Amino acid sequence: MSTPTAVNLHTESKEMELVYGNDSYRLSYELLRVLSPSAEVQGHGKPILQTGKRFVDIRNLEQVGNYALKITFDDGHDSGLYSWGYLHKLCMEQSALWNDYLEQLKQAGAKREPDMIGSWKPA
Repeated sequence: MSTPTAVNLHTESKEMELVYGNDSYRLSYELLRVLSPSAEVQGHGKPILQTGKRFVDIRNLEQVGNYALKITFDDGHDSGLYSWGYLHKLCMEQSALWNDYLEQLKQAGAKREPDMIGSWKPA
């Protein structure tokens, strides 16, 4: 089953909770942002490393038909459609995907924190 029975945003912890029957999973807003399924992030066959997204917030959540969510982040990113299947994959593979992301940051000499907090203006 890959369609959640509930989706909840936890603004204080900055996590999205997906409920599947008796099971629930929490995905950080940062993970959702850096692993966005959009072409802007996924590139065309070569993903583009997202940096400085540690404090990203979700501004809006919108269901698209019966198959996906559109998430608008406070850094202006809003072009990814998160299918139910993709969200379920993030839940199931969260630890490995997160560790891979952290390793990519390390290899690139990049960081999760923005260069200057407050240096960008929300769209």
